[in-house]
Amino acid sequence: MTVRDDDPRFGDSYVRQELDSPTGGRVTLVGVVHDHPASTYRVRTVVDAVDPDVLALELPPLAVGLFEQYAEGERTPPTFGGEMSAAIQAARTDAVAGIDGPDRAFYRRLVRTLSRERPSRPEAKRILSGLASASKRAVVCRVAGALAARTGVRLEVDVPVAHDCTWADDPEDQAADERRQIRQSQALTSALGPCTASRATAFRDATREAHMADRLADLRETGSVVAVVGIDHLDPLSELLDGTGN
Repeated sequence: MTVRDDDPRFGDSYVRQELDSPTGGRVTLVGVVHDHPASTYRVRTVVDAVDPDVLALELPPLAVGLFEQYAEGERTPPTFGGEMSAAIQAARTDAVAGIDGPDRAFYRRLVRTLSRERPSRPEAKRILSGLASASKRAVVCRVAGALAARTGVRLEVDVPVAHDCTWADDPEDQAADERRQIRQSQALTSALGPCTASRATAFRDATREAHMADRLADLRETGSVVAVVGIDHLDPLSELLDGTGN
């Protein structure tokens, strides 16, 4: 993979290339801050440089069709869908996979994990509430994607995240704003401490990461993979893929 060595929007903090599997291809993980210009540029550049056999996205499978519709617009990057639709637009492969839950395999994993870990009632309630919200959003994306395919009308399912920089800003300014937002997010997570909400979030994220790692392990058997994931999932997924995670 070749990118500008001096571009501040790249680096080991954002891009990880895992070793080739014995029977398959290499997984390149790209960490993003959702809807951020620096992340969108990074995703487009990596996908173009690697030219993977499979593009994997932190989306539920039901949502992929909608983001493929977003990517078909003439604007670069696409008007809707942030870095996910930008990755699809930049890819030369037609193999696009949603690796996040919810899907049947994710539901099964969650039930097994709940039975094993036995979270408290408030934690379990938060986990199931989050799952219900994610499931509802996935169905909405599926319906919106079907509508776009039939009518050409594209609906923005989520309100895009607002950031303090744009595509018109210098790469250095984009990178600085992205780093600031990452620090703020990490500080907020630390400030929550061992409360019910943070424990429920950690439980949910660990389940999602194990699910995504399994999906990537399967996909890499068909060839090289670029996976676009939230920056907080980058280290856990890298560890799980190289066998050092739990």
